[in-house]
Amino acid sequence: MPTIDRAACEAMDRDDPLAPARVRFHLPDGVIYLDGNSLGALPRATPERLARLVTREWGDDLITGWNKHGWVELPRRLGAKIAPLVGAQADEVLVCDSTSLNVFKLLSAALSANPQRRLILSDSGNFPTDLYMAQGLAALLGRDHRLELVPPEGVMERLAEDVAVVMLTEVDYRTGRRHDMAAINERARSHGVLTLWDLAHSAGAMPVELDRTGADFAVGCGYKYLNGGPGAPAFLFVARHWQDRAQQPLFGWFGHARPFDFDTSYAPRDGIDRFQVGTPPVISMAALECGLDTFAGIDLQQVRAKSLALGDLMIRLVEQQCAGFGLSLASPPAGAARGSQVSYAHGHGYAVMQALIARGVIGDFRAPDLLRFGFTPLYLRFADIWDAVAVLRTVLMQEEWRRPEFHQRAAVT
Repeated sequence: MPTIDRAACEAMDRDDPLAPARVRFHLPDGVIYLDGNSLGALPRATPERLARLVTREWGDDLITGWNKHGWVELPRRLGAKIAPLVGAQADEVLVCDSTSLNVFKLLSAALSANPQRRLILSDSGNFPTDLYMAQGLAALLGRDHRLELVPPEGVMERLAEDVAVVMLTEVDYRTGRRHDMAAINERARSHGVLTLWDLAHSAGAMPVELDRTGADFAVGCGYKYLNGGPGAPAFLFVARHWQDRAQQPLFGWFGHARPFDFDTSYAPRDGIDRFQVGTPPVISMAALECGLDTFAGIDLQQVRAKSLALGDLMIRLVEQQCAGFGLSLASPPAGAARGSQVSYAHGHGYAVMQALIARGVIGDFRAPDLLRFGFTPLYLRFADIWDAVAVLRTVLMQEEWRRPEFHQRAAVT
């Protein structure tokens, strides 16, 4: 296989149709950011938007801002902007709460819509908070509901008539392995099983087709590929045919049909609005809207093509430059089988990642031994991948990871 040099990567950047989108982000000098799958970069529009909201909309207009500036409409307005990114209709997506709370609400709704069954099916690679929410809900319901975990490759076979809902993350947060949403949704339907998808590692990084594949419910994250900022609000998807039939358990005043009647009895709103709970976090939602606006005019098929090319490039360059230094590819080698990241196992993975970060290459670590590199096509360049692998080679060859400070675990890895 021909050797790839940096000039070849620079040529790829010149031909990149997404290259102009890079200027939409603030990217620090001297940093190669390969962690947009954990926290997206800052959109350049965000600081000015937040300053205007705080000083003028809140500062000058005070409570009139709810009507004057449309704050109350943010959950639906932002949901409509997310909808095309996940293959949904505008009235099927709502921005609210956190991913964990949305999992709890939608999992409860799915169980209420399939009341004769008690089994929640998931896979052993699912994100832990989703599993915690399922465990907590099953304990709260107290009606013999239980969570069953199978290996990722065993999900299709396990779908059967005793399963109420299958809850999966489309792209594995550790390795980037991708579930076949269309195939799983089809098999689930054939057995009367409802589907709940976590899109935290796919929305904004690749086309998602919730409606076309017949998904029932989904949740997603606002601060990864959607660039909404630390702790940005999450979103949820409810297929139209479930919106007035499935009941979510958290009766909040923003989910009430007439919240400003202040009735002491709960009556749910029509449609997806009944899945709201409390007051929208206006400042956080304004930041998320700036993140969503970075997708204006962007073709998601081009995003996916570049994502695959970036991942393939990293795999080839690591093979070319880092063989013999203890790295083992943990992600699927075939691009179609993974999301927008590549992970490597290493016996001292945490220390290696800290040494990389010290040199300005920012990825992250996932226990027990994974170095995780995420690819955000809107602002990452092919030459960045070449430079990052060159730094990785230096860190491994010179054994910089052995320095004591790189072995001291921080609270966030």
